[in-house]
Amino acid sequence: MGLSSGGGPCRFSKPEDGDRCRIERSWSFPTMNLLQILILALVQGITEFLPISSSAHLILTSQWLGYPDQGLGFDVSIHLGTLFAVCWYFRAQLRDLVRAWLPGARGENAIESRTLGWNIIVATVPVALAGLFFADLVEGPLRDVRVITATTLFYALVLWWADRSSASDRDTPVTWRIALWIGLAQALALIPGTSRSGITITAALLLGLSRSSASRFSFLLAIPTIVMAGGYGILQLILRDELQFLPGYVLAIAVSALAGYACVALFLRWIERIGMLPFVYYRLALGVFLALGVL
Repeated sequence: MGLSSGGGPCRFSKPEDGDRCRIERSWSFPTMNLLQILILALVQGITEFLPISSSAHLILTSQWLGYPDQGLGFDVSIHLGTLFAVCWYFRAQLRDLVRAWLPGARGENAIESRTLGWNIIVATVPVALAGLFFADLVEGPLRDVRVITATTLFYALVLWWADRSSASDRDTPVTWRIALWIGLAQALALIPGTSRSGITITAALLLGLSRSSASRFSFLLAIPTIVMAGGYGILQLILRDELQFLPGYVLAIAVSALAGYACVALFLRWIERIGMLPFVYYRLALGVFLALGVL
């Protein structure tokens, strides 16, 4: 679907309404208004890093509010916003990762950063392969409320079990084998309703990481995953000759970035105290609500 700055016809009865309508259209996508951009960008920023599935909430929000398809360009924009958020939050650690790969980098910090870098690469391979081979399935039949209902309920119980089984005084270091298992779990997040952060944190907890370490590794793992998804989306726009710049992109990126950064900061500050139970309850409530609506 092509993207342009024009919207639908504006109707107004007073002269000053015309200015308001022109402003709203200038910030809009072909089938989106300003309010829709704000709501969906906030949903993406808030849910991307919580273990509740951003893809499911974007799909459900659009369906519940009767929004038309927002288009690939908007999807790329809001994911870029959350990418900027997580990169800015972990900017010091990312700087250490880059320095560790430079020639002549030595010392314990450089060794730890290189190890972390390799672990992130290992954990990213499964989702890259899964996305390559199952993209049509994920973007087609699996984008269904019944699928979202089942995954929301099932992975709520798995998250509860993982959090309940984890020991508060244990924090196993991430090895390449642990990273691979977390990466294999992340591949399941291509199914809407699973939650990328939720399934990776769940796997990390079951493998012996603390809540804080599991969450940090999950969030760092989001960076190459979002880069790949965003890069693929931009490539698709180029191939369709639909890559355009719209003012609405800036707004979508900014809102999702600010919401995403706040979410990461607050989540990591509170997770050791509150645990995963609030998110388990939320997923169960949402799943039951959806099941009643579906059935």
